[in-house]
Amino acid sequence: MSNVVRLAIVDPIDSSRNQLKNLVLGIDTVWLEAECSRYDFFPDVVGQTQPDIALIAIDADHEKALNLIARLSQDVPGCQILVVSKSQEGSLILRAMRNGASEFLSHPLNLEDFLAALGRIRSNKGNNSDDSKSRASQVITIGGASGGVGCTSLAINLGCILAREERNSVVIIDLDFALGDSDIWLDIIPDYTIQDVAENITRLDYALLKRSLTKHESGIFLLPRPIHMEETLLMGPEQLKRVIALLKATFTHLVIDISKSYNKLDLAAMASSDEVLIVTQLDLPCLRNVVRLLQFFEHQPEIKDKVKVMLNRVGLDDSQISLSKALETIGRDVFWQIPNDYATMVESRNNGVPLIQAAPRAKLTRSLDQLAAALGNAPKIEVAQQPVEKPKKSLFSFLGK
Repeated sequence: MSNVVRLAIVDPIDSSRNQLKNLVLGIDTVWLEAECSRYDFFPDVVGQTQPDIALIAIDADHEKALNLIARLSQDVPGCQILVVSKSQEGSLILRAMRNGASEFLSHPLNLEDFLAALGRIRSNKGNNSDDSKSRASQVITIGGASGGVGCTSLAINLGCILAREERNSVVIIDLDFALGDSDIWLDIIPDYTIQDVAENITRLDYALLKRSLTKHESGIFLLPRPIHMEETLLMGPEQLKRVIALLKATFTHLVIDISKSYNKLDLAAMASSDEVLIVTQLDLPCLRNVVRLLQFFEHQPEIKDKVKVMLNRVGLDDSQISLSKALETIGRDVFWQIPNDYATMVESRNNGVPLIQAAPRAKLTRSLDQLAAALGNAPKIEVAQQPVEKPKKSLFSFLGK
């Protein structure tokens, strides 16, 4: 895959080298190209393997290691140098950085620190690379203005469409702990759930997190809600953000299906997202709730600029509210309209087969396919309607006509 980073390690101390090796072997986006136990031999190893990153543990001999950093920086300028040491002495850090190190991290190496350093290195190296930009992980959170508006169907089918591309890797997180049914939509019986992740949050690593995911034949992975409603989830907003950060290092897309309570975990997911899709329908309770949610998000600086309103089941026969009146009430443009095709969607759900497999040519599937493409560049989607006047103050202004 184009987003895999090739890495070579040098550390004369066997125990710490094994720790570093075990850490990087658990990360799907890192390929361990080579490991070396001698500073003297490492320039030849780097010259032969041409890794993207050289991970140098310098505690065995600071002077030899610093000289090695300077040599690699001069001889192999395309290789980024990441230094690891138990010492955090300012003069040592300064010498390493002056000799050409890109990052200086504390040993034993913390997974989150390593992932953050990888992200900075990728960002710096990819400033002029279109491919690097396209491989950045995207987090999409989907919430509803009411129950039953189609959030889970959208999350599942959007994820499956994204996973259709071979270069993409997609995981869906079900945060509706009480009534989430992502596993039903995919007709799978998971061995582990987000409850297992929560119970092991203090020692969470990639191996444990990946074991907690269930893979569907479409290619997507699922982190489902707890099996039993009475289970108490031992996970707070910061722990959820850590899970999201770990998944972002491996997957190109995270699709998060939140609950309708908009609790602290839901808000943490939204704050960690690139896109927040609020799904509604053309009925009074939904539109009233959209207005309330938008007003609430205005006081959430990490969320408000990410929110996009989506209309589901457009064209439903018993809808008594026009699109123009809905726009007038909401007070903003609609990002996307999903056509009504209830029969096709219900058949897909009941059979546990995603739309991309069950009805690939359906108008509904084509709309979701176009949505997936649009979210890649996050364009402004204009609604095919006449210009709408400024919204009126009353939430129920459309009832007068």
